[in-house]
Formats: sequence, C-alpha cells, structure tokens
Amino acid sequence: MKYYIIAGEASGDLHGGNLIKAIHQQDNQAEIRCWGGNKMEAAGATLVKHYRDLAFMGFVEVIMHLGTILSNIKFCKQDIAKFQPDVLVLIDYPGFNMRIAAWAKKQSIKVAYYISPQIWAWKEGRVHQIKRDVDRMLVILPFEKQFYAKWNFPVSYVGHPLVEVVQQQKLKQSDQKPFSNKPIIALLPGSRKQEIQVKLPEMLKMVSRFPNYQFVIAQAPSMPDEAYLSLIGSAHVLLVKNQTYELLMQAKAALVTSGTATLETALFGVPQVVCYKGNPVSYWLAKKLIRVKYISLVNLILDKPAISELIQNDLNETSLFRELSALLNDDVRQVALQKDYDALWHLLGDSPASTKAAQEVIDLAKNR
Repeated sequence: MKYYIIAGEASGDLHGGNLIKAIHQQDNQAEIRCWGGNKMEAAGATLVKHYRDLAFMGFVEVIMHLGTILSNIKFCKQDIAKFQPDVLVLIDYPGFNMRIAAWAKKQSIKVAYYISPQIWAWKEGRVHQIKRDVDRMLVILPFEKQFYAKWNFPVSYVGHPLVEVVQQQKLKQSDQKPFSNKPIIALLPGSRKQEIQVKLPEMLKMVSRFPNYQFVIAQAPSMPDEAYLSLIGSAHVLLVKNQTYELLMQAKAALVTSGTATLETALFGVPQVVCYKGNPVSYWLAKKLIRVKYISLVNLILDKPAISELIQNDLNETSLFRELSALLNDDVRQVALQKDYDALWHLLGDSPASTKAAQEVIDLAKNR
C-alpha cells in the first residue's frame, strides 16, 4: 500500500522514522513518500522536502516567510494528489498539517494523525476541525483519550514513542568514558537562544554551591559554543553536544527547562528540577490562554506534582539550592520519585508506540 507521511520538525522526524520502520515490518510492499528528515529517509521513505526548509517559528518569522509557507502547502497538495496514497499520516506540526488535513478530507483521502496537537492546553475549539478532517487520531499521552472523549471523538492511545527511543538507548553497549570522576549534575537549558540566555545563568548559580559535583551542559545541536561559553565564564562546567542521552545515563540529578526534556529525563530515571522563566508579559498572556495545572509533561501525565517546578520568580538561587539539595540528599524523596517514574513508564505504554501506530495506520489504509 501507499503511505504519505508529513513531519515538520526534528522530533517528528525521529518518531516518523520509527513509524516507517514499523510500517515496513508489517507491510513489506509499503511505498512511502514523506516530508521529514534524515531519519525518515534512512528508514525507507522517499524524502520530498526536509523539515529544515519548513521550520518557521514566531509570528514575525511566519509573516516574513508567508510566501514560502503558502508555496510549500500548494506543492504538498500537488504531490499528494499525484502520489494518490491509501492513507495520509500527519505527525504533530499542526499549523501546516491541519491545513493539509482539511484539503485531504475534500479529496476523500484517509487521514491518520499521529501525535495530537496540544489543543487540550489551548485553542480547544480546534477539536471541531479535527473531528471533521481526521479519520483516526493516534494520541501519545494517556489523558488525551479522556480529553477527546468529552467531545465524543474516539481516539486510539498508542503510548509515547519516547519510551522505545529511551529503551533503545539504554540497551546500547557503550564504551564511552565517564564525563567526569565526580558525580554529575546535568543542565538542560533548552534549545533556543532566548531561553538559554534566561535560564542557564540561574542554573549556573549552583556550580559554586555544589563543589563536589561536575556540572555538564547539554548543548543544543543548533546552537554555537559561544552561546554557552559567554555565560559560563570561568566556572568549571563541561559542554557536550549530541550526547544528551549519554549525559542523562550518567547524571545523578538534572536541572531541566520545561518541554519534552522533562519527560526524557524522567524516562532515564534522573531526579530533576524543572526550571522556567520567560518574558513577564508573555508569561502573563500564557497564564490567561493555557489551561494546564502543571508546566512539565511528567506532572501532567501523572496528574500530581511529582517533580518540582520553579517558575518565573520562584526560579532563584535560594529555591534552586533547596530543591537540588533535596534531590541529592533526601533518601525518602528519591524513593518516592522513582516510584512515580515507574508509574510513568507504565502509563506511557509497555509496548512500542510505533508498532501500535503502524497497525492503526495500516488498518485505516486497508479500509480506504
């Protein structure tokens, strides 16, 4: 059968690559075209457009590149129409993919959506468009199934694809040397320049407070060394690139900005403090628009404050020292946290999400 898969970001390329492998395992006649990246191409799909040509973030940047974006949408529709897939698979990336879904529905093309837009956090009204244009929604967070149920839209929970990614990393027999002879505290300050400039200085205040530990920063692949070195100064801090998972496998604790990194850190079993500080006006607007109890995926999934979240003014040297000390020295807290992490593993799926998602996609294609 013929599959057309669209991912517009690095994370979508990672999960799309695993999905393509799973499809090929279950359908050895699969013919796949994709928008994505190197991982999807390596998994056996014909790459039509790379995600690096699609990633426009921020209102001003989108306006500046509006012509390119509209041209990409037009070309995508033409390429899908020419390929005539049995099923169109959309991976996250809602700004682009929801427009393609609306068009595909009018062309009577079956649409599967893998990794739901986070409409449970904001823009909840988009659920009506999803119900209209998506034939099968494959969700990766357990509470998303309940969210869609209240809108009378049945979805399939397949588990979180990061579980299998982390499992694969843990199974690797690595002869990598330790980053340090001291116990390690990992710093994951984010991937964008603005958030690194705001959060990393707060994290670095802990270096002198914990002299018996080696602090190691996970450098974002897209960021130059200078973006970090100018903030590190004379502090004895290591900087590693493209080794975030290796770092987490060695870390005793971590200071992590919000986002997927909090979930990755938890899946590696590393005690963590979530650190978030943004523009005061932007944060105020976000508080008005976003309807979630917690800022980290770990706490959202467990529906409890399993890990500490230091947000805005609470992210300061005193609070950070208190929370990090507790993670390193409080045995009772460490045991409770590991129990929560075990529960997280169970909630996110005990079998590979990619395999389940591939089964759903193939079933939808067969019932075209």
